[in-house]
Amino acid sequence: IDFDLVLENVKDLNVLAGEGLSEIEHTPRGARLRQPESLPLTLYQDGMVVGNGPFRPYEEPSTQQYLQDIMDGYFPSELQPRYPNGI
Repeated sequence: IDFDLVLENVKDLNVLAGEGLSEIEHTPRGARLRQPESLPLTLYQDGMVVGNGPFRPYEEPSTQQYLQDIMDGYFPSELQPRYPNGI
């Protein structure tokens, strides 16, 4: 796993998903600025954790696909149904 590439692409994907930008949220009394939702990714020597999820060893096919999507410059495909605009 090319961790440098993963980290570089995560930064690029965060920008595409609107990191640092606020969204206008309408409320009954007006509107307020809201930060987009984030999903932490913690990388370890032998696996990773996405959000508050379970530890995922790098040997698991779903973990390999997740990281391959990022290394290819795409949002992980498993997150697309829940976050269609990226996260």
